[in-house]
Amino acid sequence: MTIKDLARETGYSVGTVSRVLNNHPNVSEKARKIILDAVERHDFILNTSAKNLKQQQSETIIIIVKGKLNELFVSMVEHIQSLLAGTKYTVVTEFMDEDDNEVLLARQLCMDKKPMGILFLGGNNKNFKEDFDKINIPCVLVTNDASELTFGNLSSVTTDDCLAARCAVNYLMENGHRKIALIGGTSLSDTSRLRHKGWQEAHLQRGISLEESGPYVSGRYSFKSGYEAMDQLLSHGVKVTAVFAMADVMAIGAISAIYDYGLKVPEDISVIGFDGIQIGDFYCPKITTIEQNAEQLAKRSYEMIVECIEQGAPARHEYIPFRLKCRQSVRKLDMERG
Repeated sequence: MTIKDLARETGYSVGTVSRVLNNHPNVSEKARKIILDAVERHDFILNTSAKNLKQQQSETIIIIVKGKLNELFVSMVEHIQSLLAGTKYTVVTEFMDEDDNEVLLARQLCMDKKPMGILFLGGNNKNFKEDFDKINIPCVLVTNDASELTFGNLSSVTTDDCLAARCAVNYLMENGHRKIALIGGTSLSDTSRLRHKGWQEAHLQRGISLEESGPYVSGRYSFKSGYEAMDQLLSHGVKVTAVFAMADVMAIGAISAIYDYGLKVPEDISVIGFDGIQIGDFYCPKITTIEQNAEQLAKRSYEMIVECIEQGAPARHEYIPFRLKCRQSVRKLDMERG
């Protein structure tokens, strides 16, 4: 079968088929899925010699990083690469936009590179439900819980995002805050959904209605989105005493916006983040945050993928403990003010 045959079968142009086969970005998710399905049905392999020959599996482990600006994932990639450096495996790291489909990219990479395993740093369970059944090598989903997916070749290791978010909001409430805004990712993200759920549960457990609290402003996990979300709140005159940001990068962006409005942290508005990235230790004020154990997440994901590849270990799903890191960006209020 040739590229022209694939184009004829799928109804897409030769150029579109070629872009999918070469993993170019300017292709719709629908087109990519249809073309990849046809490629797998016919065992089509594109190689530089233009011969459609079945490739042998390489000793490669691929790391797919969902989110190009995620500081936590950058730290974890460094840990994983260090652990794999002393092994026989070659590591290939692929960064992608946080809104793109990581499973379709994995399917493409399986055909191109024939890896022995894949580590997904971040993911959306909906994408796995729809497309993961075409992948038959060991995989580990990191920072997302995949236990409900029940794939025999998909393990997961993560932080309990809902519990951790509840812990963050409870800490603010224990310090007298009641008007607490939430800055976070979109509802398309499982991580955002769970952290939003934790924010809600903390209010309900204390008998505080969400109407009494601050609003939820969504965006991307980036400094810029954190700034823009806080700017939106302040420019509309929203009165809050505290902000829970779903990521430290968003917390830092929010703090920058607060200062640009002539306000101070934590004197006027307290801010708590999530992740525990290193920059939070050196920012001014030092950021109070939920610290994920990046080193342990990386270590367990490395151990899981190697055990599955080398020993045929079954899929397993683990939570790694987090901790509340209390620093300078949250102040205690009188109950009357909160």
